[in-house]
Order: sequence, then C-alpha cells, then structure tokens
Amino acid sequence: MAVDPDVLMLQAVKMYTTTLRVQAHFLGMVHDFMMRKWTQNSCEQRVRAIRNALKEKLKRSREMFEAERRADLRCRRRRRLLLVSQFALVSDRKMWRRERPHGPVFWSNVLNNFDEDEWRGHFRMSRATFDFVLELVEPQLRRKTTNWRQPLEPRLRLAIALWWYATPCEYRSISCIFGVGVATVCVLVRQVTGALSRALSKRFVQLPSGARLQEAMHGFAERGYPMCAGAIHGTHIPIRPPPEDPLAYSNQKGWHSIVLQAVVDHNQCFTDVYVGWPGRTHDAQVLANSPISRKAEDQGGYLFPREKSKTVNGVEIPVHLIGDQAYPLRNWLMKGFTNHHLFDQRQQSFNLRLNSARMVVENALRRLKGRWRCLAKRLDICTSFVSDVVVACCVLHNICEINKEHFLPEWNTELPDLPEEPERVANQDAQAQSHQAIREAIMSLL
Repeated sequence: MAVDPDVLMLQAVKMYTTTLRVQAHFLGMVHDFMMRKWTQNSCEQRVRAIRNALKEKLKRSREMFEAERRADLRCRRRRRLLLVSQFALVSDRKMWRRERPHGPVFWSNVLNNFDEDEWRGHFRMSRATFDFVLELVEPQLRRKTTNWRQPLEPRLRLAIALWWYATPCEYRSISCIFGVGVATVCVLVRQVTGALSRALSKRFVQLPSGARLQEAMHGFAERGYPMCAGAIHGTHIPIRPPPEDPLAYSNQKGWHSIVLQAVVDHNQCFTDVYVGWPGRTHDAQVLANSPISRKAEDQGGYLFPREKSKTVNGVEIPVHLIGDQAYPLRNWLMKGFTNHHLFDQRQQSFNLRLNSARMVVENALRRLKGRWRCLAKRLDICTSFVSDVVVACCVLHNICEINKEHFLPEWNTELPDLPEEPERVANQDAQAQSHQAIREAIMSLL
C-alpha cells in the first residue's frame, strides 16, 4: 500500500514540533532553577558580608573601650598616688573625718579638770580603778595607726563605753558629748563589752573555792546562817520587744525583759551569772537549765566539795546556796518554810535568819542597776547583745566592790519610767520532802 509523502511530512513536522516544545520547557525549568540558586547564593553572601562587617566594627569598639578604660585607670591611679603623697604631708587629716571641735575639748577637760568626785559621778569609779580596768582591756582595745586615720586611744574608748553603761544616754547624745560618730559609739560599746564579758568574766565571776570558799562560809555564818557559800536571786532586765516571739519576753507586769539569775557571796560580789531567758520564764525553770544546776546534779547533788560538808544528828549538811520561795529545795539549795500560818518558833527563826543572809543578793542587784543605769532602763539594742552587756556590768560591779569603791545613794534614785519588778512566784516542788531533813538539821545549828 502506497504512503502519501505529504502525510509523512506532516507527521514528521508534528513530531519535530513536539520535541522542540519539550526541549523548550526543559530549558525553561533549568533556567528558573539556576536563577533561584544564584539569587539564594547572592543573599547568603550579602548576609555573610554584613555579619563580618558588624563583627569587625564590634571588635574595634571593644578595643577602643578597653583602651579608654586602661587609660582612665592609669589616670585614677596617678591621682590616687598624688593624693596619698599629699595626704602624708598633712597632719590634721581633715578630709578623712567630720570636724567635731567640741569633742576633743570635752575629753581634754575631763582628763585635766575633773576632780575625783566628778570622775566617780560620771564613770562610777575612781581614776585608780579606771586605770586598773584600762590595763586589763587595753590589749583588746588598741588599734594600729595607719596612713588613713589616727585611731582613738583605748582610754577614750573605755570612757565612752562606761559613760553609756552608767547613764541613760542614747548613742546620739554620747556622740555629741565626745565628738565621735553615732556608729563609732555603737562599735566602741560592743568592743568594750566583748573585752569585759569574754576576757574578764572567768577571772572576776566564778564560784568560790579553796580559801575563798572558806571565807564566804565564814561571812554568811557571821550573818547568822551557817554552811552557806552564796545567795541566789533573779531579776528582770528591760529590753525592747524582739521581732521573734515577743510574747515569750513579756513578763507578768506586761513589759518585755530577759531574766538574770545571779549568785552573790557575802561581799555582794557576783560569783555566777546566768542571763538570757525570756521574761515569761519561771525562775525554777531558769535554774534547772543553768550551768550551776547541771554541775550540782552531775556531782551527785553537791555544788561545792563534799569534804566541806558537816554531819548533824546523823544528817549530812553540804555547803549550799540559799534562795527565796521561787526556787526548789535541793541538797545544794535551801529556802525558807512556807505556810506562814503553820509556823512554829523554830521555823520562824530559820526563815528570819535565811532571809537576812539572803539580802546580800538583793542589795548586790540593787547596786548593780544603780551603778550601771543602762540595766535599769529599756535596752534598745539587739536582744542577743543584752546578755553580753549584763555580764560586762557584773564584771565591772565586782571590780568596783573588790576595790572598795564608794556607792553613792543618789545612784539608786528611781528613774521616772523605771518598770516595776515582777512578783516572785513560789515554786511547787514535789521533791522538797526528800530534802527537808537537811533543813531540819540546819535549824538545830541556829
């Protein structure tokens, strides 16, 4: 069968045309892909170039900042060295402290013009006793002299602290009197208090032993009560309400306080002080947690050497303390009879003699608060620091009593706002029956 050439030519042209279209479409796709690839690469290059430029600029900025900082430090260092070199040539150091012209003048007047009565009235002790205390605490109060400041002398530091102990003045008032900063007064009081309460308490406040124990027993025997080495009593020290658990520090009279438990010998010197319990705590509980109670219980009920004990009618009478009705009856602690309406003549005589001998501790506490008036008013200081202040005042009290310092009657004049002391609550002791034999034996000695 014959094939028409025109038909064949037409079919060939169609096939060729289709091939060209396919090729053109393919080439278009390749072109679009290449254009998109080139555009992406171009954007990445631009971003990379911008990032590198920013890094270079940041690096140059940092280098310039560090250079300027080093130059500023060198300039400050040169100015500081110049200032120090000029300061070393200046004797008054005016730029390092606030001028208080009245302070040095007042202290110079105290040292040069105060007579013995004025000195005792302001510092509660004579110049000789003041110098004795200064000698004891001077190593703890001395500070090194530097190129920056001349430190206060130990004598002035001690005088500022004693002024605060002895008067109801606040830090600001003492600052104006002595010409020092308010913060300086606070620091000095803490320094002197720490030196007295830590370094000297073990030396001047300790239970009697040896010859001192025998002397104490003889002193109480002369007061009419035998076999006694000390009298114990408690008092309240007014404080400001603490931020933590203020209700526990509110005593029976409604004001906040901490309890001072004190043992005193026949010379009205403190032989043991235990302070810090909240004012609401009963005296018997304070005693039960005190070191002397633990010491007596650890030694089988003997606070003092058992060799000093005395046997009367088959009953051993140990050397003991005496207290009021707020304390329990123990082998090492005697108190008077209760139930006054059932007293016989012997019991009444025993109570009179015990209370007469026990007055030494009440007199000592009265003299303590009279001499150091900071304990008679509310102490507006940290509650944890009050205990150190009380111990320091007890140390100073003993030093004054040992050196036979005069106690002026006007020191005991009550302050208008002096709080009333809480009443002593009698202790109901279930173990009192087991210790009454010793009290009966003591009555036979009277």
